[in-house]
Amino acid sequence: MSLAHCTSSGCQKEQKSVVIDANWRWVHGTGGYQNCYTGDEWDKQFCPDDKTCAERCAVDGVDQQTWQNTYGVETTGDSLKLGFVTHGQYSVNVGSRTFMLGSDSRYEMFKLLNKEFTFTVDVSNMPCGLNGALYFVGMDADGGASEYPGNKAGAKYGVGYCDA
Repeated sequence: MSLAHCTSSGCQKEQKSVVIDANWRWVHGTGGYQNCYTGDEWDKQFCPDDKTCAERCAVDGVDQQTWQNTYGVETTGDSLKLGFVTHGQYSVNVGSRTFMLGSDSRYEMFKLLNKEFTFTVDVSNMPCGLNGALYFVGMDADGGASEYPGNKAGAKYGVGYCDA
């Protein structure tokens, strides 16, 4: 999808891509396919601490068909459509938080001081009670890859989100 940077002399479009948050991907042991996350917490066998978890666990990739059929995410031209509840072949998925990438391995870092940011949201089909928001959170541009050298995933796989 594209992002436009505009000034008084006009707008310049740049091609960008989006990545789904690692929280929605399967995270498994690097030596096999045992789940690193069970129930609502990290498996202590793989993740006694952050550093060890980054070394022992791998984040699965997502192909184009999975984007739409499992996560309800579609891109067309300049638009991004996010489904909240997606009934997939193997499961029901709730949520589809995505991030914009500035490159293959770094998030787009928006510097908004003294600038304007505009976007259009079509909420005409959004069910009652849902929050359809675009928001900014502080994240490492590389998804924490430089802080945790064992982290081979980084921004490319949607790692590093935190809005505590």
